[in-house]
Amino acid sequence: MKIHSNYNLIHANTFGVEAFADTFVHLENEADAIDFVQHHLDKNKPYMLIGEGSNILFTKDYQGTLMQMQNKGFELVDENPNFVWIRAAAGEIWDDFVAWSVQRKYAGAENLSKIPGTIGAAPIQNIGAYGVEFESIFNTVEAIEIASGKKQRFYLKELNFGYRDSIFKTKLKNKFIISSVILKLNKFPLFKTDYGNIQEELNKMNYENLNVALVREAISTIRASKLPDPKEFGNAGSFFKNPIVVQEKYASLKLSYPNLIAYELSNGNYKLAAGWLIDRAGLKGFTKGKVAVHKNQALIIVNLGGAKGSEILAFSEEIQQKVFDLFGVELEREVNLI
Repeated sequence: MKIHSNYNLIHANTFGVEAFADTFVHLENEADAIDFVQHHLDKNKPYMLIGEGSNILFTKDYQGTLMQMQNKGFELVDENPNFVWIRAAAGEIWDDFVAWSVQRKYAGAENLSKIPGTIGAAPIQNIGAYGVEFESIFNTVEAIEIASGKKQRFYLKELNFGYRDSIFKTKLKNKFIISSVILKLNKFPLFKTDYGNIQEELNKMNYENLNVALVREAISTIRASKLPDPKEFGNAGSFFKNPIVVQEKYASLKLSYPNLIAYELSNGNYKLAAGWLIDRAGLKGFTKGKVAVHKNQALIIVNLGGAKGSEILAFSEEIQQKVFDLFGVELEREVNLI
């Protein structure tokens, strides 16, 4: 366990925003987490668990305690002829897990390649990409209750997964430290390549039999062509969620914009492509001061260097207003504000 005071968060968030936390704690294992919340955490001040900081925008200093799990390891805990169950430590990088599983030809996580963040953050956000949601491979969360220091397990039906949402963002927000996640992967791939331009990218490859490694390669190539490296331009990936509208609103928009990109959901509503809306509003590449909409992907807001969190927030609100004025659609932030 390492406890820091007046900690500079510039390297603890992928936006590269400078802000300071009163206290920042590196927790190296479950024992550290239990010991810290039972004996050292000042529960009279704000506290929060963070991962890689890839989905956070610090708009001010954090006057409290930030905790970060840094435990490591992947472990096979069970298997049968069709599936494997893998325990992944919360401090592991999510994409390292995807690479690990693909190397072993386990299927289910390949469409989630190159999503930034840690394993522990994945169930909180219910991460997703290219037609696959985290919940589709989820089995169990192992967590430590901050109030008591006791370990607890949560199963699929308990987490109330939704679009980029879970019970850890609502009822149980800041009440648990996730220590590990058990994921259920398939020994026999069920490929999903009909989302976005995955199949188009696969068609460029010379292969005989489709496999999880090829799907990961295709998605990695697509993401690399669209998404900026945070080391070059600070960003938190997709800044906005894809908005969901009722069928009537979709039909109205489709009449005015025949090229509208949308996906029909099982309940009859439609998920619109937020990036398309921002692009159609003429905002791709839009720059103001030290902040910009990325030139290749309108869902990404980038820190051009030295921007404050408050500047990025104001910039995002301007985008929301312009999209609403044009389409009558409200964009909701995917990024968490601190």
